Amino acid sequence: MPNSRNTLELLAPAKNAEFGIEAISHGADAVYIGGPAFGARANAGNPVADIERLANHAHRFNGRVLVALNTLLKDDELEDARRLIWQCYEAGADALIVQDMGLLELDLPPIELHASTQTDIRTPEKARFLEDVGFSQIVLARELSLQQIRGIADHTTATLEFFVHGALCVSYSGLCNISHAHTGRSANRGDCSQACRLPYSLADQEGRIIAEDKHLLSMKDNDQSDNLRALIEAGIRSFKIEGRLKDLSYVKNVTAHYRQRLDEIMTERPRYRRSSSGQSHFLFTPKTEKTFNRGSTDYFLHDRQADIGAFDSPKFVGETIGAVTRVGRDNFDVDSDAPLHNGDGITYFDDDSKLVGLRINRVEAAGSGYRLFPAFNDGSLPADLKIGATIYRNLDREFERQLEKKSAERLIPASLRFEETGDGFALQIEDDEGVGATARLVHDKVAAKKPASAMTRLRANLGKLGGTHYRVHALDLIIDTAWFIPDSALNQLRRNAIEALDAARMAAYRRPMRHAAIEPPIPYPEDALSYLGNVLNEKARAFYEKHGVSVIEPAYECNVEKGEVSLMITKHCLRFSFNLCPKQVKGLRPDPMILMNGAEKLTLRFDCRPCEMHVIGKLKKGRTIPLAIR
Repeated sequence: MPNSRNTLELLAPAKNAEFGIEAISHGADAVYIGGPAFGARANAGNPVADIERLANHAHRFNGRVLVALNTLLKDDELEDARRLIWQCYEAGADALIVQDMGLLELDLPPIELHASTQTDIRTPEKARFLEDVGFSQIVLARELSLQQIRGIADHTTATLEFFVHGALCVSYSGLCNISHAHTGRSANRGDCSQACRLPYSLADQEGRIIAEDKHLLSMKDNDQSDNLRALIEAGIRSFKIEGRLKDLSYVKNVTAHYRQRLDEIMTERPRYRRSSSGQSHFLFTPKTEKTFNRGSTDYFLHDRQADIGAFDSPKFVGETIGAVTRVGRDNFDVDSDAPLHNGDGITYFDDDSKLVGLRINRVEAAGSGYRLFPAFNDGSLPADLKIGATIYRNLDREFERQLEKKSAERLIPASLRFEETGDGFALQIEDDEGVGATARLVHDKVAAKKPASAMTRLRANLGKLGGTHYRVHALDLIIDTAWFIPDSALNQLRRNAIEALDAARMAAYRRPMRHAAIEPPIPYPEDALSYLGNVLNEKARAFYEKHGVSVIEPAYECNVEKGEVSLMITKHCLRFSFNLCPKQVKGLRPDPMILMNGAEKLTLRFDCRPCEMHVIGKLKKGRTIPLAIR
């Protein structure tokens, strides 16, 4: 289990039970999934019966199922949440991912608690506090550097979890209130309107336009593929893939990619081991650039760097294919050595820098590349597709076809031993973790007329583990005589042995228990909480009061009028992005800047000591939902 300092866990998203099962097949050691309610993805709920089905499958491989119940809760929702937690526990869930500290004041089952990324863990003091109140695993803020992660690891024994792939929220998780302020849809309650993906213009204090109609709060996607060794050395033990709303090909592809990367590291460094059983065998070559992404960045892991934003588009632009060399009436040529296929999706930026997508009906070889015939209602090409335009591919149809079929198989190595007993024969089977079982066959012992053929058939029949979760690691026949045994009897003996081993493995599986909180209650690192403390219910208030907090403001979702406040706090800094940071250019002052989306104006202020940007605004009256990129 991940509480071992040498155990590594690959944690994958599960939109539903089917996705979770595929994630396990593709190498995940654990999956996280939303329950029927109160998960931080409003459109990713699942019935308890599906969680039970997923847990039964995951536990076959000693994999874990973590249930995300990580929204802020109202007082009248606490009892429903408590009942739901018990139902998930009784269904076999291994851990609960939470944000709201009010849950810790309820009568919960002895389920392991994980602190959500929404709890904003950036300091050793916060991490240690969460461990001391009962959390076994904590999800660190995505914005941390390796040095900051090492500092936290030195002060806690809780398992440290870190996002290694997927979409990035521009705000520190848990500190974003812009969606609630503008639309009434709270990110902390699982219903973010994604204002960060909208287009904005940026102006300085005098009103001069610095950038126009760009997605200035939209980040590239997280990709820590090349930093896994450094993260392990810094203390990370659970490697989390974002994406409970992503499609199945994303889950398969990205999970397989990180499974291979972590396996390479464990081969190099045998002191590390994975937290679950079995080995995944892939029927495709993982390529993370083939599935949805906004470009890639390792964010702030190596401190601040340029080019972390996806300012041109929050959509999937795709991999660069080549440039347009000829434009006809209903087709065009691309100079490219990338293999293109009928049904591929391609994109380009038009004259207004807007992303345009096309689906290719037919591909023909032409010159040093291809002639592409797109699908159009009127049969003609867009007027703004011109020679020299860069073409990208955001749908590789052949790659997707591989992932639509069975694309991985996960098997547990097993050793078989066949021997004689006083009244027949026995088949012992043991997995690579030492769990074993025995099946017996009462049968007369009659010597085979063709000994060599009988021994060959015996070995072949016993080794038929297809359709099970096992593969033969070793098969020993401990007999001196080649006996005649009907194939039907051998097949039944093998099936009985496999069923017994399945039962033995399930019986041997132990769910992690909840870490005991320290008594008497230890003090919280601060004695006052602002609205950013996200205290929405009386149980949460009681929790913090018990831990010495004397001043507690209500959460922003309580709709208490506060005037202009920080609706977002980000490590991303637009002054830095446009080379206007005082640390870049001497003499510049950290004056406010303005973000504009239509009539909407937001003030940007810059706190240079922690190197953060604050997006300032207020609670709107008559809030409406903007059109964001979902």
